[in-house]
Amino acid sequence: MAEEKDTAAPAKRTAGKTGRRKKPEAEHAARAAPQDKDTGSKAQEILEQARTEPKPEWEVAEQVVLLPLDRLRPFKNHPFKVSDEDELMQDTIDSIMAGGVINPILVRPAEDGKFEVVSGHRRFRASELAGKADIKAIVREMDDDTAVITMVDSNLQRENILPSERAFSYRMKMEALTHQGQRTDPTLRQVGAKFRTAELVGQPAGDSARQVQRFIRLTELIPQLLDMVDRKELAFNPAVELSYLKPHEQEQFLDAMDYAQATPSLSQAQRLKRLSQNEQCTPEAMYEIMDEEKKSELDRITIRGDVLRKYFPKSYTPLQMQETIIKLLEAWQKNRAHQQER
Repeated sequence: MAEEKDTAAPAKRTAGKTGRRKKPEAEHAARAAPQDKDTGSKAQEILEQARTEPKPEWEVAEQVVLLPLDRLRPFKNHPFKVSDEDELMQDTIDSIMAGGVINPILVRPAEDGKFEVVSGHRRFRASELAGKADIKAIVREMDDDTAVITMVDSNLQRENILPSERAFSYRMKMEALTHQGQRTDPTLRQVGAKFRTAELVGQPAGDSARQVQRFIRLTELIPQLLDMVDRKELAFNPAVELSYLKPHEQEQFLDAMDYAQATPSLSQAQRLKRLSQNEQCTPEAMYEIMDEEKKSELDRITIRGDVLRKYFPKSYTPLQMQETIIKLLEAWQKNRAHQQER
């Protein structure tokens, strides 16, 4: 099935309770009234009336309801990309057109009367593209921190998460957990407490606290460098080191990479980081470092195609040329070994 998994489990509620439902004005009025013999019965009457007032279906108990798509909006600063063009989106659209949304999305009520999508952004967008008018949803009241944590954990179940998506989602969850803790324990600002919080952030995905912190460092990269990480043009470890460069230094380093037609090794990136910390990361220093030959390049043997081509028929493809060279080398190696045995 092409739909995303909604991992958020419905919260339990008793029939007579509605979580953090705001009390009607009538109930407030009853509580504010003087509780003497003359007014006590009237206050009780008002309270009973307030309890029997009709409520929205979703507010009675957490259950699956149909919500109009025009009353939904994406989660604020949602870090996970939802593309109309990728294959998974088309599969989700086809699935919804054939059988509707099977797994309901998770939303929370917003102050303007609309609902904010917490989990199920691809199903939400696919329903729009499929021309649907409404969608199955579970409505759950959540504060901002709880909503962020739920959004991150449910979306990390996706396949093929980009490094930038994981980086910003970890950062959002880290900030939410830290904010939750600070409300009851101000010592969470300490380094050790932050490390423990990072452990909590990475647990669902199996990432260590150190790895979580390294991913969060990627959010300090300028967009061009972060895009290179997503496209696998810039390796993860060097990218983490480059994140310590100041934004204008990162901009200048783009030119240095273009000049060298190469990306930095981990060693080169670490040296650039030290230069930046010492206020010595100039464009000249960047060019000098990127102009060095990497160890892997020193071990590489390159033979130009025009040199090899004269030894092969014009119809030979590069793959055929490579296979022939390997066979000739194997024969040469066997012949050499045979001569040494004599």
